[in-house]
Amino acid sequence: MIVGIGVDVVQVSRFEEQLRRTPALRERLFTPAERELSIRSLAARFAAKEAVAKALGAPAGMNWQHCQVIPDAAGAPHIHVTDSVAAAAGSRGIARWHLSLSHDGDIATAMVVAEGSS
Repeated sequence: MIVGIGVDVVQVSRFEEQLRRTPALRERLFTPAERELSIRSLAARFAAKEAVAKALGAPAGMNWQHCQVIPDAAGAPHIHVTDSVAAAAGSRGIARWHLSLSHDGDIATAMVVAEGSS
C-alpha cells in the first residue's frame, strides 16, 4: 500500500551557488560520505531528501542527515533512513522506500514512493 509520494526538482547551478554562498549548508544537509560527491550528485540527493520529506508530510524536526541516498552493488540508488526520519516513517507505517533519480542538463529530479507494510 502506498503511504506517500514525493517529487522534487533542483536546478544544479542554483544549488551550487547556494552551497558556495553558505558553506555550512553542505554539512547541515549531507552526511560525511555524501559531502565529497559531485555537485550533480549532491543536487540529486537533496532532491531525494526533499521528496522523502514530502512523502512523510513534511514532519517537524526532520534532520537532513538522517536520510541518505546509498547506491546498491549495481549502483542503483536507495533511501536509507535513521533516527528522526526513521521515527517519522515508522509512525506512518512506512516499511519500504522506492527512489528514482534523473538528470537532464542543469536539472536534477527525484521521485520517492513510501510503501506501507500492509
